Amino acid sequence: MKKVLVGMSGGVDSSVAVILLQKMGYEVVGVTFKFIDDMDTTDAVKVADKLNIEHHILDYRKEFKKDVIDKFLNDYCNGLTPNPCVICNKVCKFKYLFENMNKYNCDFIATGHYAKIDNNKLYRSKNKDKDQSYFLFDLPKDKLSKIIFPLEGLEKDKVREIAKDNDLDNSNKKDSFDVCFIKGTFNEYIKDNTKQVPGDVINIDTNEVIGRHKGLSYYTIGQRRGLGIGGTLDRMFVVGKDIKKNILYVCIGNNDYLMSDSCIITNVNLLTDEKIDKCSSKFRYRSSDIDVELEYLDDNEILVKYSNVKSVTPGQACVLYNGEECLGGGIIKEVRKNNKKLWYL
Repeated sequence: MKKVLVGMSGGVDSSVAVILLQKMGYEVVGVTFKFIDDMDTTDAVKVADKLNIEHHILDYRKEFKKDVIDKFLNDYCNGLTPNPCVICNKVCKFKYLFENMNKYNCDFIATGHYAKIDNNKLYRSKNKDKDQSYFLFDLPKDKLSKIIFPLEGLEKDKVREIAKDNDLDNSNKKDSFDVCFIKGTFNEYIKDNTKQVPGDVINIDTNEVIGRHKGLSYYTIGQRRGLGIGGTLDRMFVVGKDIKKNILYVCIGNNDYLMSDSCIITNVNLLTDEKIDKCSSKFRYRSSDIDVELEYLDDNEILVKYSNVKSVTPGQACVLYNGEECLGGGIIKEVRKNNKKLWYL
């Protein structure tokens, strides 16, 4: 009997993944990674006991803080807008699953992600509302054959139904959409964990100082709500930051500054051996697909060219697709327009 190591968070998705794998004939070993101090492992333990599987809780708090939390905070302080879930999947979650796959003599790893792997290729889930392929673009291509996503194609209501039919207490547990290590609001977390220095807010059209910001890390490109700058101006958008001068640039009524026609992505991970010149891309998890052309640069970077797109942001992931297949992607390093880097980004 083949053995599979399942990452168990205690949520309904990873729990049902165990049930489905058992029905497929696998021997399942569960593992829960303790990434933060107040992480509750109770539900994962209860599910493992209920489903009668071997289960281990492994402490990776030190590694998670260094590789995910500290990087997240450092990136924000340097004007980027990072996605910690993308970082975690690469340097923590799947890395540790593969390391422990061998430790526990397993043949495969599995998670409760909504995505599909077929013939060593990564695809979007048929359940488009839950598709998580965007967060998985950085998986190692040579290990795709060792990954199983049992929830592929299932609707969330069906997943909860399976959990209920198997008497799991977490069948109605709410989905978590928050960053796991941020307790309270984002602004509170930034305030408590970084040194923020107030500075000038400048209208990029007039070069006039129109207010004061609370600290550059509180703001993201394209942000309109909750700026806290004061005044009664409508349609004010964040368009850029000058980290060295501690300036926040905004535009008023004219969002042309948010538009770009190309970007450079770095730390590129490609899941295909075929060199793709044209495909589609997502610049944020919930954004629509955009047709792009690719120009391969040195140093594992790609110039991604497109028609005007709003709020492409350094630090975010640019994920490439060919139809339903995820081709890989990279992290946005530089945003450009008319062959020039946007000076305010």
